Amino acid sequence: MTCLRESRVIISCLLWHTLAVHGFTITLNSNANLYTNRRSPALTWMSTEDIDDTDSSNFDEAYDSISQEVEKKVKTELQEESAAVAWARRQKSPRREKQENKKKKNFVVVGAGWGGWGAAKALCESGIDADVTIIDALPDPTGHQPYLSKTGKPVEAGTRGFWKDYPNINSLSAELGISESSVFTDFTNSSFYSPDGLEATAPVFSNAKFPDLPKNIPFLSSLSEQAIPPLPSPLGQVLATFPLFERIPLADRASMVGLLLATVDCLGGDERVQEQYDRMTAHELFLRFRLSPRLVEDFIKPTLLVGLFKPPEELSALVVMELLYYYALAHVDSFDVRWIRNGTVSDSLIAPLATNLIDRYNLTVMGGCRVGQIRLAPSSSKTSSLQKVDSLDYTRLDGSTGKIENIDGIVLALTCRGMQGVVSASPDLARIPALSNAASLKGIDVISVRLWLDRTVPTRTPANVFSRFSELRDAGGTFFMLDQFQKGNEKQLWGNDEPQGSVVACDFYNAGALLSLTDEDIVKTLMEDLLPAAVSAFGDARVVDSWVGRYPGTVSWFAPGTFRKRPALEGVPDVINNLVCAGDWVRMGEREHGSKGLCQERAYVSGLQAGNLILERLAVKPLRPHPVLPVRPDEKQFEASVAINRQIMKILPRFWVR
Repeated sequence: MTCLRESRVIISCLLWHTLAVHGFTITLNSNANLYTNRRSPALTWMSTEDIDDTDSSNFDEAYDSISQEVEKKVKTELQEESAAVAWARRQKSPRREKQENKKKKNFVVVGAGWGGWGAAKALCESGIDADVTIIDALPDPTGHQPYLSKTGKPVEAGTRGFWKDYPNINSLSAELGISESSVFTDFTNSSFYSPDGLEATAPVFSNAKFPDLPKNIPFLSSLSEQAIPPLPSPLGQVLATFPLFERIPLADRASMVGLLLATVDCLGGDERVQEQYDRMTAHELFLRFRLSPRLVEDFIKPTLLVGLFKPPEELSALVVMELLYYYALAHVDSFDVRWIRNGTVSDSLIAPLATNLIDRYNLTVMGGCRVGQIRLAPSSSKTSSLQKVDSLDYTRLDGSTGKIENIDGIVLALTCRGMQGVVSASPDLARIPALSNAASLKGIDVISVRLWLDRTVPTRTPANVFSRFSELRDAGGTFFMLDQFQKGNEKQLWGNDEPQGSVVACDFYNAGALLSLTDEDIVKTLMEDLLPAAVSAFGDARVVDSWVGRYPGTVSWFAPGTFRKRPALEGVPDVINNLVCAGDWVRMGEREHGSKGLCQERAYVSGLQAGNLILERLAVKPLRPHPVLPVRPDEKQFEASVAINRQIMKILPRFWVR
């Protein structure tokens, strides 16, 4: 037995030596009898118990057997080790290390209006490997779930028009495979009503006709009721509107000439000039250029109340110039407007866009989540003092909370009210003057009403504006005949009920003085005071069902002196390198689009530009920015007027601005 034990020791030493020669580290396990290769735990071979019962007569045979087994195992492990070493060597190649360091990007868009969806589209379609999330407080920002009244009828916050110069939204329809004729109505006239009756009609300029002229006028009489050919602005607009200002005298209309000259000066000037106009109210400008009070009260003021949602004394002259440019100085048909043919903006355009981005690009949509605190962290660059948005908190409708971390880029596509909420909840953002200034801007109160009537009320136009009614309490008012816009869609307009008559959408802007009224009082004001005064047939109709929605401070207010306070598209690039902004109220700087004054198109374009800017700023390669279609270029006579005005202003001071 002594010989056998000595032999076991010799065998053990030989095995140990054989393995050590081939570079293996051998150690005893905790039971002191298993040999273990630390590099390959799968190789657990011999126990001393394997030779405990080997007698001296079989020793040589046992030794040979063990030696052969060890040699076989070692060769196999060496082959496996060589393959592993070769694989590891390949992983250390520069190309492989570059691929491993290429982290998937994480982008977040806060806000699901036109600006937010534009940004999400640009980021999703950029071709880079990224997670894109859009987050909004609405329960379903995709538009797939209709917003319903308590009785199950579809409703919408505000009825929005789509102007002729909406090239990017029009292109979106084509991208989604939706024909414009299935989404939009034809371009329509709009009627302006005052307590005195019909005041004016905003025409469809592209369909305008010459007025009925006396037959005794040579040559001109032959033009009666003929289509007006495309004419340069403002001549085309003058001819198109000549027979449609039913109660506003020609002399009052002619007083607008001075305002056109101011528009050329304002929009043709640089940013310094535009800031001078921004510091004025539109009312001051009207006085200095001697516009007729009748023209202002009966036409311009109602137009501003439903277009920019405030009266001229509360609006920046700059923004008013941008809107009036489209009415009088752009292409003759630039102010033509159309509406949604079936359903709402959300289910007609946003829903198919959301479906496309979710299905094709795996966009994450987080509805019912209100963003709270946004946190900053030092930039990853060791040579930069810039900060970056790193994470944000949000609260769900049920009160539970969550967090999005490791953010590479963020787009704040918020309204002024949304910006107030986010900045006030985020100390890191509130310390930045540009963002706290943006959060200080106020919004405009809106009330939306929908009426389902027991009979059909015919009107001369489906889109209509209230003017000078005391019952408005200084608000702007509109009413739209949805049953005329959406012929053939009556069942959807009435929800689960059997269609009976007209469905009327009424909107009040600058509605702070009306917010305190009850729903019943608002409906009563419409049915007893406003609608019958405009169209007498409303006096015979009865309300079958109604809905009232209140939206305090939700619409952008372009007040005098606010231009510099509005958030910049580029965010605050000298402080935060991965934050940009979008929305109809942002300052776009060098990326400014020609859709100034056209809220939906400008908001959508700002979103596309914001997405492009984030990719550019993060040096994403290959950079594939989303295309942005320009509006039609200015007509030659406007360009010439701008050039002449610039020369004159070199010697003539602008005594009419601040």
